Amino acid sequence: MVKAEKTIKSKGSDIVTRDYTIHMSKRLFGVTFKNRAPRAIREIRNFAEKAMKTKDVRVDTALNKHLWSQGIRNPPRRVRVRLARRRNEDEEATEKLYTLVTHVEVADFKGLLTSNVEE
Repeated sequence: MVKAEKTIKSKGSDIVTRDYTIHMSKRLFGVTFKNRAPRAIREIRNFAEKAMKTKDVRVDTALNKHLWSQGIRNPPRRVRVRLARRRNEDEEATEKLYTLVTHVEVADFKGLLTSNVEE
């Protein structure tokens, strides 16, 4: 038997933007009250890192304010975010790409799916 040749895909080389709904309740279940909002930001970073395959993740200040809006104990149960994979303009940067995470205002989370955004 001959092994099939694998096509080598570049690791997230294309620039893409997607909208995701992140269920924060399941990521923060059992977390101490005083650690919930900081952990929410860490969990969003981890989610973006896995979804976009970049180590460099930057969280927008509007999203940070939204997560902290109800205090340290009660971050929102669900958050709609826009993940944009972009080219790094910095010459001495180790990573070629970075992910920008921004908040998307929605009235209701019912029926929302992951969607690609055309810019």
